[in-house]
Amino acid sequence: MSPTLRTARWFPWLVLVAGCLVLAVNLGIRPSLGLFIPDMLTATGWSASTFGLAFAIQNLMWGVAAPIAGALADRYGTTRTLIGGAAFYALGLYLMGISTSPMELHLTSGFLIGAGVGATSFPVILAAISRAFPPNKRSFALGLASAGGSVGQFVMAPTTQFLNDGYGYVTALAILAVMSMIIVPFAFALTGKAEAHGPNSGGADLEPTGLVAAFDEARKHRGFLLLNAGFFVCGFHIAVIATHLPTFTQLCGLPGSVAAQGLAIVGLFNIVGTLTAGWVGGKWRKKWSLSFIYGMRALVILLFMLAPKTAETIWLFSALMGALWLSTVPLTSGIIVQVFGPRYMATLFGIVMLSHQIGAFFGAWMGGIIFDMTGSFDGVWIASIALGIFAAIVHMPIDDKALRVEANA
Repeated sequence: MSPTLRTARWFPWLVLVAGCLVLAVNLGIRPSLGLFIPDMLTATGWSASTFGLAFAIQNLMWGVAAPIAGALADRYGTTRTLIGGAAFYALGLYLMGISTSPMELHLTSGFLIGAGVGATSFPVILAAISRAFPPNKRSFALGLASAGGSVGQFVMAPTTQFLNDGYGYVTALAILAVMSMIIVPFAFALTGKAEAHGPNSGGADLEPTGLVAAFDEARKHRGFLLLNAGFFVCGFHIAVIATHLPTFTQLCGLPGSVAAQGLAIVGLFNIVGTLTAGWVGGKWRKKWSLSFIYGMRALVILLFMLAPKTAETIWLFSALMGALWLSTVPLTSGIIVQVFGPRYMATLFGIVMLSHQIGAFFGAWMGGIIFDMTGSFDGVWIASIALGIFAAIVHMPIDDKALRVEANA
């Protein structure tokens, strides 16, 4: 894309719309995959921990792929990275439906889908958007982009349940595989890669001069390490709910449609949460908002444990957690770009995303293990409460001052 086109006034909004659509497809399909677990448990006879491990591997691979994809996007461009990721995503979805052994399930649902999701999600997309917008509009733009994933979840959860009920999980996953390739045409609007003197770098990227130097600078920054610790908790919470809410709902004697509606409600209220977080992040210090979000998650989960388990309770829990779901993303990514600048944001946020997905690995896997051992999810809910309190505390001492001042801030 020519430099003249990239500096056009409407160009940032084209990047934002394309980024929203990619995240809508990516994050609409992936959280809905847990809806297949009850039927696949019945059809295959495999244990809950088998599926828990598959989704744990998926989350871990997402985390491993995120910094690699971020580095590839920073060096070779966003479009190529997204196209490659979409291919992995589609292949994994299709092969998941025809898996005939736990090993095949772990390879397809775990490794392939995880790699595809990691290469087409937040680090790559938000870095492209950060480069397109000036600092004074960046936080809100990141919030809008994160909301794109929420729209996808709101649409895809009931769609996935409809496909599963009407055609069975094999055909439904094949249809989702085709739908995931919608990422490819949108990828062509997300051009560009990290530049030392991009139109919105504002001089913030004069140092460090290379990716290794950027990583070395980040690992010595205590705030960066604390963000990693906090995002670990975010991943744990999301994986527990996205993976095990359908099984938990059926355990409470409620139909699968309640869980599908709950996940859709999560997506709906996440739109409000991420937009609000993006707006708040542009007005007040982001670390205080993150502490508030994690503290509220702990409180909501505690109240959910104590409440009677009805459809209305599931929906209310989904709404409250939805408002707190991905609201951490524009704030966490915003602190990274605020402190270190936008040049290597894809890579640095990819590293933080790896921590998020390590947390998701343990959330998905532990949920399955605890259920197989005890017949209950109480243990993982208690762990979620404790981790929420921990995350609320660790964000408080983060030093969020910019290392380099952006000239157009």
